[in-house]
Amino acid sequence: MSFTWNVVYVIIALVVVKISQWLWQWSNPNSKGSGKLPPGSMGFPIIGETFEFFRSSGLLEIPPFFQKRMLRYGPLFRTNILGSRTVISTDADVIYEIFRQENQSFIQSYPDIFVKVLGKDNVFFKTGDIHRHIKHATMHLIGSEGLKRKLIGFMNRTTREHLRWKATQGAFNLRHAASNLIVSYITPQMISNLKPETQEKLIDHFKTFNIEWFQSPFALTTWKTVYKVLRARKEAVKIINEALEKRKDSIEKQGDFLDTLLEEMKKEGSIFYKESIVSLLLNIGFVSRDSTSYATALTVNFISKNPRVLTELKREHEAIVQKRDDKEPGLGWDEYKNCMPFTRMVIYESLRLANLGTIIFRKAVKDVEVKGNEPQLLIYPFSKILIRRYTIPAGWIVAVAPSVVHYNSEIYENPLEFNPWRWEGKDLQSPGSKTLMVFGGGARQCIGSDLARLHLAVFIHHFVTTYDFSVVQECEICRVPFPFFTKDLVINISPKSPS
Repeated sequence: MSFTWNVVYVIIALVVVKISQWLWQWSNPNSKGSGKLPPGSMGFPIIGETFEFFRSSGLLEIPPFFQKRMLRYGPLFRTNILGSRTVISTDADVIYEIFRQENQSFIQSYPDIFVKVLGKDNVFFKTGDIHRHIKHATMHLIGSEGLKRKLIGFMNRTTREHLRWKATQGAFNLRHAASNLIVSYITPQMISNLKPETQEKLIDHFKTFNIEWFQSPFALTTWKTVYKVLRARKEAVKIINEALEKRKDSIEKQGDFLDTLLEEMKKEGSIFYKESIVSLLLNIGFVSRDSTSYATALTVNFISKNPRVLTELKREHEAIVQKRDDKEPGLGWDEYKNCMPFTRMVIYESLRLANLGTIIFRKAVKDVEVKGNEPQLLIYPFSKILIRRYTIPAGWIVAVAPSVVHYNSEIYENPLEFNPWRWEGKDLQSPGSKTLMVFGGGARQCIGSDLARLHLAVFIHHFVTTYDFSVVQECEICRVPFPFFTKDLVINISPKSPS
């Protein structure tokens, strides 16, 4: 009997030792080389620090997940979120270097939940030469030349019609209205010969396919939203597939983006095939609508609370209208590029405060040493931390937080204040810089940046020159970690009285 118990005790002891060893290795990973990992905590086994990562915070604050770790470890730290070993950077120089080394030391990589929702073969996840070809093709639609040649006119007409209709409807949800507006002008430019009822179905699927599913994986509501998104994606893919098959068998050209992609597919050595075309059209319909509708609502929200800004916008856009011979056609390309400096300042400031890209994911393809010997000033609280030499191991996820940079008081005076005049005299033609990364950075800077900025300019133009507005319901927004409207902005618009 004593021998049996001795064996049991030995087995229990071995199990305890093994579990203890596993727990120690979990909490103290090594870089498998001579480099030193950034400081940090890996959290609980398996789930890591995912719970805290998804903790809700206010719109105009750095999420507590970042604040707490920046105070304890500095602007570079390790963690484990969403089942992945991760290094997070909140430092502008380090983030810029990570973007600069795109396709060399780092590649785009997202947690598995993104792959599940978007599809493992989604062109969004392609890297290197394939990504460059996809980006080049997409510029035909939403790059500067495509916007100038074709989309701006359609955007003006659609915006004018939507606002005119909304003025007769009473109070309305601005974010939803902007969402409807965007898919109404972008969908026909992608696939122009859909039957009206089919186009309406595709638009509905695009509107359902949104980023609101990216919340805590431990909440039941998250998985309900994921299910709706997956179903909408499936139905949208079906409609796009059918349109593509019909177009392949037709000799008639429609002059839309689908024609462009089919021509690309016919070229020798093309990276495009049926599934990648469907994936790209799906992505454009989703990304162009979701983030831009949020930006529209937040921009109007900021303007509504700053009468001086609204007055200056009206002055600028009314001056544009007065210089025209024809007062009706809408914002022209030259007017957009050369006649609205203050509007650009408002757009940049709104995007900086909105911080729609709270966190951006990459993956290290080799061990990367991160250097920094100068003291860096943290935002909250004000304390000096010396950045040492650390190694980001190959295979680890790298998450950068441009949102923290945008609220850095060392870069922006009174960073939580909406102040478009802070951009006066600065270059506002490019989509970003080392200290403004609302569209990411590097080779994978958001290809929709030109579209988003043009949309906001066109919307503001029609909004302030044609209508007066009042806020019926203030919006409430939290971060989880991306912005999420808990209460939408509801407004009322009415045509301006002739002066």
